[in-house]
Amino acid sequence: MSTTYGDWLKQQREAAGLTQQQLADMAVMTRSHIAHIEAGRRTPSKEDARRLDRALNTGDVLSSFLPQDDAAMEDYFEAARQLEQQATAIREFAPTFVPGILQTERYARALLSVGYPPASDEECDRLVVTRLERSKILASPVTPVVWALLDEAVLRRPVGGPAVMAEQIMHVVRLTENRRVRTHVIPYSVGAYQILNSTLTLMWFEDQPPVAYSEGLQIGKVHDSPAVVERLQGAYHLALSDALPLQESLALLRATAKDYGHHD
Repeated sequence: MSTTYGDWLKQQREAAGLTQQQLADMAVMTRSHIAHIEAGRRTPSKEDARRLDRALNTGDVLSSFLPQDDAAMEDYFEAARQLEQQATAIREFAPTFVPGILQTERYARALLSVGYPPASDEECDRLVVTRLERSKILASPVTPVVWALLDEAVLRRPVGGPAVMAEQIMHVVRLTENRRVRTHVIPYSVGAYQILNSTLTLMWFEDQPPVAYSEGLQIGKVHDSPAVVERLQGAYHLALSDALPLQESLALLRATAKDYGHHD
């Protein structure tokens, strides 16, 4: 979201002599949601914008000038990354690659080194460090609660070669065995399903509405419209219903790691 929009909201709120909490109460929103909008981390839904207009007596300015969906993917991902750090529950879907917060260093480096245009060694190092920093949310034994829904293709594509894949898959196995992450695999035999064509992350929070983040090639978007988030949650759970149960998923993970050369 454009920070100019968030700055303008803040200016109007302060001109009206309102605190974030007072505006939140008047607009039937949470204070943290207002704070995220002002900081440029969230985009209000159309209904939120209309309520803000009414609360601030700004006509339809906030509704009419909602940011367009043409921001850079990096901007959307930065917002998603910050939300990821605040989430109490995260549900990941990955059709092709292991989700970022579950990646090992060597797997992440193998992925990040094949971008176009090619990244320098220094840039690749920076990106790897950033990705590993994201995984630190798993250092807490409980929060956030993380589910990972993986297409079988994630296990079969040899990113970085057999040794890197064996290490990566066993990393997911250990996280799952330790009950830090709940992992389910959708086998090839399921065929096509609705969310197969993009990654999807669902996030829940203590004091603000849930959001979703979807990503494709050079396209990324944070979704915070309640109706859209609800549809994406439904699509995720429909796909989850086709996945292997936990223990069968673990068995497939271990067998695939063994095929790559891992030995217990």
